[in-house]
Amino acid sequence: MSLEPLTQEQIRNFVLPAHGNLEVVKQLLAEEPRLLNEKYREFDETALEAASHVGNRPIAEFLLAQGAPMNIYTAAMFGQKDEVARFLDENPELVNGKGVHGISLLYHAALSGNVALAEMLVERGNTQSPDHPLLAAASYGRIEMAQWLLARGADKTTTDFQNRTALDIAKLREDNTLITLLS
Repeated sequence: MSLEPLTQEQIRNFVLPAHGNLEVVKQLLAEEPRLLNEKYREFDETALEAASHVGNRPIAEFLLAQGAPMNIYTAAMFGQKDEVARFLDENPELVNGKGVHGISLLYHAALSGNVALAEMLVERGNTQSPDHPLLAAASYGRIEMAQWLLARGADKTTTDFQNRTALDIAKLREDNTLITLLS
């Protein structure tokens, strides 16, 4: 007896919570393990990619533990410099790659706060704009990363999908160190 193919609605209902709701992800995956690596076509992303581009480490860790394959963007989000280097050794053009929604590799690295990783990307030829990565750094209070991005010319007036600047995000987080840095 063969199983019915998964529908895009089922996949959507799994991928969307993977941006931020670990309990729903666990429940849905327990009910339907085939969802793990399925791609929601409208957003062109898997659950792991969804968790990675928003910096949701607990969901990404859970999905990896369930057997989702590691990718360069997830490794960058985790700040795994050696793992990212291995991906780049195998596929050097990924250094300026973009993940889901066109989100840069440098943005994923900024989510981690690992400045050594970002520097390694530049050493290997990364030329991606530091503007949106500054928003990622602000979102997670990555002060050293924010300093590094600003030193590379990041535009403080760049806004996210909610029209917020890095300073707006720092104020929402009540992060006085970042507020001072970005003011």
